[in-house]
Amino acid sequence: MFWDEKIECLSRDEIVSKKEKLLRETVRYAYKNVAFYRDQFDARDMDPGQIRSIDDISSLPFTTKLDLRDNYPYGFCAVPLSRIVRVHASSGTTGKPTPVFFTKSDMENWTISMARNCYMVGIREKDVCQIAFRYTLFTGAFGHHLGADSIGATVIPTSSGQTERQIMMMQDFGTTVIHCTPSYAITIAERMREMGIHKGDLSLRLGIHGAEPMSEELRGEIEERLGITALRDYGMTELGGPGTSIECPEKNGYHINEDFFHPEIIDPDTCKPLPNGQTGELVFTTLQKEAMPLIRYRSRDITHLETETCGCGRTLIRHGPIIGRSDDMLIIGGVNFFPSQLECVMLGFEEIEPHYVIYLKKKGRLDHVSVAVETHPDFWANAPGEKIAELVQKIETKVKNDIGFRMQIKIVEPLTIPRSEGKAQRVVDER
Repeated sequence: MFWDEKIECLSRDEIVSKKEKLLRETVRYAYKNVAFYRDQFDARDMDPGQIRSIDDISSLPFTTKLDLRDNYPYGFCAVPLSRIVRVHASSGTTGKPTPVFFTKSDMENWTISMARNCYMVGIREKDVCQIAFRYTLFTGAFGHHLGADSIGATVIPTSSGQTERQIMMMQDFGTTVIHCTPSYAITIAERMREMGIHKGDLSLRLGIHGAEPMSEELRGEIEERLGITALRDYGMTELGGPGTSIECPEKNGYHINEDFFHPEIIDPDTCKPLPNGQTGELVFTTLQKEAMPLIRYRSRDITHLETETCGCGRTLIRHGPIIGRSDDMLIIGGVNFFPSQLECVMLGFEEIEPHYVIYLKKKGRLDHVSVAVETHPDFWANAPGEKIAELVQKIETKVKNDIGFRMQIKIVEPLTIPRSEGKAQRVVDER
């Protein structure tokens, strides 16, 4: 049941004691080896020795994605280039990627955290794991590969795309675990239907899905269509990729590998810490990074923390589902909402497929929101126009009641919204 029971079942006091030691070491190490942190500390007239306990962390400066971009490429690297054995990066909106570096020790720790996570969800030596995340500078595929490989499972590194070939390999090689984004899992299920392949024709039993949000409604769609248990994992390239946290089969929050990452929740507007249980922005401090330690890195992801022991027996702190990002929150007519909230509403209608795009436009001085969404092919083929109009009315009313303002819902023909092999684009802002 446990990959490392000693770590995964420590008492809260033992966890805090271990983290405080690691935090003190990390702060001293970052101050000595990263000019950015040295400058931040000196500007505040702070000494690393002042940080003694977890409570002291709130006095430390935050790190943001903009800081990483401003210090591209090696500004946050704490070791000589000769000690870097791996470079990954996230895509950059300004044309420059956001890199992350690994020493040999970092790679070993990444492997440990991913093995722990993959074992937690139920992967065992007998499994056949098909890694359908993209094998690029993106960390996702490599992290999942490391974890499954460490357990001794058979690994098929298909990468994403070539969906018919993915399905053929699932059939021929008896794939039991699929690793991919939730939107690509839906794409696979649709292609199976087109090919006349039933979920019972496959050996799949488990899906591990990350890199984008997966609502409970979308989880239900994936589980029904593929006949699997679908679990969510979490990570960020800046933190070293997947391995930060993952759901166990209890589906009661994501277990954080606290010996590698210390989490906080802050108010995204005031930046003040919030108590466990309250919803805010997730902030992480790395605790054992050699090449690229990060202090109080603002993830922009919105969630909450839970410290109660999980039903699986693990005592590691958990964060809840990611309900959105503070920088992706949409404000329409003074009402704040996240795309994931809309997904939850729409997938409550059995006629609706999990494919939609939110369009934001200006009409005069006002923001206008329209949503293109597909229905199940059978409904589209057999429903008269009045039935479609009736469905539109029901969805618009539900959206108005649950989110707080009216959106224009447009039912579009099945298969007209582009399918994703990676992260799905949910919002098109034309304002």
